[in-house]
Amino acid sequence: MLLIQKLAVLFGVAGLAPFVATLLIMMFWKDMSLIGEKLFYLYSAGILAFMAGAYWTISMQVEERSYPVSPVSAMLLSQFFFLAAALPLLTPWQVQAVVFPLLYILLFLTDYRAMNSYWPAWYIHLRLLLTTVVVACQVIAAVWLYLP
Repeated sequence: MLLIQKLAVLFGVAGLAPFVATLLIMMFWKDMSLIGEKLFYLYSAGILAFMAGAYWTISMQVEERSYPVSPVSAMLLSQFFFLAAALPLLTPWQVQAVVFPLLYILLFLTDYRAMNSYWPAWYIHLRLLLTTVVVACQVIAAVWLYLP
């Protein structure tokens, strides 16, 4: 296994910890539930914006000419996901609970469909695993918040 692959797995799995931790705070620590909810969705937006940065970098590879999509398309994808991550933070949690899981699924589908020839196969598998866990956390959070 390449060092970069090991690091990607390590950082990817470590990046799940705040999702799980803030979800547990929401569910089991009544006094901190509101803070847990705010941190959960703030972290959700932060990770989406971080992931959007990968498309920005791809758009800058002018000399490589190994684009899975055009540089303009990659830059537009970057900006779409960045704004789509930020704007829900201005909305009530009921909107965030619906939008964030959909954005994570859409981000994975973009990587799988449009960028599949660019990313190594192990990365797509890692992204599927991480996205599944994140979306599960998002769904659990939404159900928990919608319950009285």
